[in-house]
Amino acid sequence: MPQINPYLVLWYHNIVMENPEVFVSKRVMRLTVNGRMHEFAASDAALLLDVLRETLALTGTKQGCDGGECGACTVLVDGRPRLACSTLAVQVEGRSVETIEGQARQGRLTPLQQAFHDKLGAQCGYCTPGMVMASEALLRANPDPSADEIKAALAGNLCRCTGYVKIIESVQAAAAAAARGAR
Repeated sequence: MPQINPYLVLWYHNIVMENPEVFVSKRVMRLTVNGRMHEFAASDAALLLDVLRETLALTGTKQGCDGGECGACTVLVDGRPRLACSTLAVQVEGRSVETIEGQARQGRLTPLQQAFHDKLGAQCGYCTPGMVMASEALLRANPDPSADEIKAALAGNLCRCTGYVKIIESVQAAAAAAARGAR
């Protein structure tokens, strides 16, 4: 899929929202979110973040900066981190989207979520869903990341409450727990 400049996505979205009578038409879209197929009507200018939160009522994905700079809206698209605030829903139509709600199984936290809880990686909690999703993508690709690799993977995610030490420790603890479980 070709790379699309997120600033152009936001510009397009804003133009459409300012002139809905000219631009807004809805169509039926299909998305697989957290392993479940959803079919809904949405505008071609609908942001993935808005579809997740407003149409599908999955409010774990947070709206932080509205400009693709904070990472609070990070979701996984086909297993790779993506900012939902600068992605049009139509761009991911027919693909697999994972949100924070899809991580826990049968009410049980994943080892990564548990590590964030145990190591106090979640302060106020607002950035935590994006941090967890970015960390999940990292651990899938690299089960034993170094501190520098964790920092690089989370570079697009901002936390206004901590100095990131607890977040890095949380990811390291999850990696260690996964390594123990694999033995």
